[in-house]
Amino acid sequence: MDDYAKYEEACDQIREENETLLAEFEGWLQAQNLATKTIRQHTENVDFYINEFLLYEDAVPASEGSGDIGYFLGYWFIEKAMWASPAYIKSNAASLKKFYTFMHQKGEITEEDLGELKATIKGEMPEWIATVERYDDPDIDDMDEVWGF
Repeated sequence: MDDYAKYEEACDQIREENETLLAEFEGWLQAQNLATKTIRQHTENVDFYINEFLLYEDAVPASEGSGDIGYFLGYWFIEKAMWASPAYIKSNAASLKKFYTFMHQKGEITEEDLGELKATIKGEMPEWIATVERYDDPDIDDMDEVWGF
């Protein structure tokens, strides 16, 4: 079996696991008495992260993806999601914070990993917002200005 076939097989397995995780996460959100619309937004945001981003270049299970949020919200999401905006970055950050809190309560990630995710969101959010605003600014022609190079 070639490397790509192995990657696809691993991704298929992870997608099956993610389907179960998303159903459990949805139940966890429902237990918090959140509105149906809010639950749907959180699960859609998490679904995109764990089934698109974490499987984009490598087969990364959700339990190993908490440390990638900076790259996701600071670059990948802005570059790949045409709907990226300050509001969607904030929405995704909130959803991922809830999801990885759920994952911690399940014993899938450590307290340290959850703390690092939360610190990353808090510390890097202003730069992520500034980056997406530069990315959407029609007056900026040089992409190095967008990414701060």
